Amino acid sequence: MTKQLQSKRIEGLDFARALAMFGMLIVNFKIIMGAVGNGPDWLIWFTGLFEGRASATFVTLAGIGVALMTRKARNSGDLSYIKENRMSLRKRSAFLFILGLLLYVADWTGDILHYYGVYMLIASFLIVASTKFMIIISSLFLITSQILQVTMNYLKGWHPEQPFMEYLDFWTIEGFIRNLLFNGYHPVFPWVCFFFLGMILGRLDLLKKAVRNKMLFISLFLLITIEVLSKVLMLLSLSVLDVNSAEYLFHTGPIPPNIFYILSNSASAIIVIVASIYIAEKFASHWLTKLLIQTGQLTLTHYVSHVFIGVSILTILNRLENQTLAFSLIFTVLFFVASILFSALWSRKFKRGPIEWVMRKITN
Repeated sequence: MTKQLQSKRIEGLDFARALAMFGMLIVNFKIIMGAVGNGPDWLIWFTGLFEGRASATFVTLAGIGVALMTRKARNSGDLSYIKENRMSLRKRSAFLFILGLLLYVADWTGDILHYYGVYMLIASFLIVASTKFMIIISSLFLITSQILQVTMNYLKGWHPEQPFMEYLDFWTIEGFIRNLLFNGYHPVFPWVCFFFLGMILGRLDLLKKAVRNKMLFISLFLLITIEVLSKVLMLLSLSVLDVNSAEYLFHTGPIPPNIFYILSNSASAIIVIVASIYIAEKFASHWLTKLLIQTGQLTLTHYVSHVFIGVSILTILNRLENQTLAFSLIFTVLFFVASILFSALWSRKFKRGPIEWVMRKITN
């Protein structure tokens, strides 16, 4: 590791967080408003690009953040410092887990934070693990996930008339564990693989262009290869499988998160992250770059605010059902702009966002 990487904050990661947050807002608001599929083909295609990919990028960035935060403990090998870092991560894990469940209680059933808390808990045991071991454990999680998807009923727990909209037994022990580990929106098997990917990437010298160029080339090649292979396998398998079964096994969409989904979205996450670092470096002095970096530093606050403030506004406007994709996208853009303005004003006086500050205060 270079001294530069040890001391300099990689603002491109904050830039990428802002972009990932925007993508998550597009997906979440269109679902909240019942706007899925309600628009012209090009708009359906555009908004569909962010499904699963934005949140995958968000989780990968979280893994990078953990790798950077625990770098000193990992490099020093100091057992007391390692223990301190693990305890800090576990406290943050508990905070995010509880916050996510509170959002769920508030009728935000698409929450990612309680899953995020579990990813972080698992990661706390692996902060000094070798990169080789991280790759092996990621592969085991991914393979196990694919086996579970093939051998178990992926629809179990979901409302039969509203699949992937309402989970019937979330608040039972069996249902909660099933949702958390197997068939929720962001189940540990295999979503924790994105977190592990971030932890691996965070060990690289992301300030070196040669490293980033290699990451970008490999990711572009992987993305194109997986997407083409996915389409080819779906077509070839139609001779023995129905369309739904072929898509279940070979598509690159988030439900279910099969091997093709994980590989494709891992590649796209790296592309977004590397591109964001380049943009943040090249246009470092541009006002929009600075604003997006500030916004990326407050993503936890913005995530919570889009649940309470965003949904509340839509409720007041009576826009929670049968809306168009055009309206949902316009609302998303306006909400994101408002988030940027809030970030700019808040950052003038405070280093961290309000929710970020509370988390630090409780967990440090």
